[in-house]
Amino acid sequence: MVALVCLAGGGAGFGTAAAVATQQSPLSSSERDVDTDCTTTATTTGTTSTDTVGTATQTTTTEATVTSTTTTPVSTGINTTGTGTSTTTTATTPTTSTPCTTTTTPSTTTTTTSTIPATDAPPPAAPPSKALSALQHTLDDDLNQQGGDNSALVIDETTDRTLWNYGAAIPRLPASVEKLYTTTTALLEFGANATFETRVFGVGTLSPSGAWSGTLYLKGGGDPTFGSARFDKAMYGTGATVQALVANLKAAGVTRVSGSIVGDESYFDSKRGGPDTHYNANLETEGSLSALAYDAGFTNLLEDRLQGNPPLTATKAFAAALSAGGIKVAAGTTVRTGRTPAGATLLTSISSPPLHTLMQLTNAPSDNFFAETLLKDIGARFGRGGTTADGAAVVRSVIATRFGIHPQLDDGSGLSRYDRTNPEQVVLLLREMQSNPSFWKSLAVAGVSGTMQDEMLHTRGANNCRGKTGTLHDVANLVGYCTAANGDKLVFAFMMNGLTDSTAGHQLEDLAGEALANYRG
Repeated sequence: MVALVCLAGGGAGFGTAAAVATQQSPLSSSERDVDTDCTTTATTTGTTSTDTVGTATQTTTTEATVTSTTTTPVSTGINTTGTGTSTTTTATTPTTSTPCTTTTTPSTTTTTTSTIPATDAPPPAAPPSKALSALQHTLDDDLNQQGGDNSALVIDETTDRTLWNYGAAIPRLPASVEKLYTTTTALLEFGANATFETRVFGVGTLSPSGAWSGTLYLKGGGDPTFGSARFDKAMYGTGATVQALVANLKAAGVTRVSGSIVGDESYFDSKRGGPDTHYNANLETEGSLSALAYDAGFTNLLEDRLQGNPPLTATKAFAAALSAGGIKVAAGTTVRTGRTPAGATLLTSISSPPLHTLMQLTNAPSDNFFAETLLKDIGARFGRGGTTADGAAVVRSVIATRFGIHPQLDDGSGLSRYDRTNPEQVVLLLREMQSNPSFWKSLAVAGVSGTMQDEMLHTRGANNCRGKTGTLHDVANLVGYCTAANGDKLVFAFMMNGLTDSTAGHQLEDLAGEALANYRG
């Protein structure tokens, strides 16, 4: 991904009195333009199993059959049992009796109950010692060399004691640390194996020889990986490719297409950016947002230019891939954007990688496009629509319900200057989620991977500390876990705002991380 920082100014002020972050939803839900007139009924049978997610206990019902009837023109494009593999559905002639009925066998429905932590306050202070005094002195020096408005918290998870509390209740700009709230919500609500579907619908007829006469609809389902095989391989090493989708369509019996090809992005709104860019397309988003994004909205592998019309670009790429994949496309075929009608028949689909893989592609490299796309996925499925505001509202609600904390969340990636959280809130989230393998594996590892690949090299912290960085032009944050030299597991959050040099701030945080790894209790 292109390394970019937000150029907006300003930083959070520092004070001696603890402050509590408040919720804020600056955007109206009226910005959405997706279908919300959906009524769903389901018949389920099967067995149940439980999986512990932090303090939340997740109950999963594995169904033998799930039948959903809805007045929405097409299905949502989410598969909660996906494995990242392609799926194929044999084409049939459209019917008008039950145009909104889909049957999936087997399927999974997830409901979750949780135990909210009694408080987000850190545990009692550790008893004084020479080693602790030395650690506190080192951390204080490291984090304050650049000035700025700084807050920090270090917890010894093994002893359940606070090693260092430096204004930990004061709200700060989270920058990309915000992605932890977004991906945690996605994980808890969708489930680790959920996938997002890009689907091909049709209105027309399929002859015995495989000739399709009518209109094809390419329906986006909020998959951030959908694109060309070349782009996905270079950027992600995985993904749902247009070539695989065409192969699925061919396997469904389609050999020739005569009629229009329409791209449908209506699962999300059509705003290409987040609140930091007034919802306009911008390279800082690391892509152009759409439910039918193709190659993340970029025109090339350099990621230095954005497409003018992402859904139309995706549809044109699909049409070209049809011809390249052995499906003949009639000359003069019209390619345009629009909405999939209620009577359309599902012909085939392609699944995204599972959510746990999408989390790794979001958190470790700190991908803004993935985070903002997942936020809209959350809003589309669990909120009032596929918009940034609706997704953020769901995240705020889930984080408050599951963890009892109230960070101020305006977007999914942390680019917004209206986002606020504090070390107490971040550390509580980290403590509650540390036993979840999908969350743990999504983090960058010092000296090894993601945005921490070049941090703490040749120190005890390398391949030991893991976590999430956050960077804006005046912000350097580092949060995560380190195993101390005495074997204790430490959970920490260093948040530096109001800096003149965020790179220097990260270098100081590297030193702080090394100090944690060298701590002997």
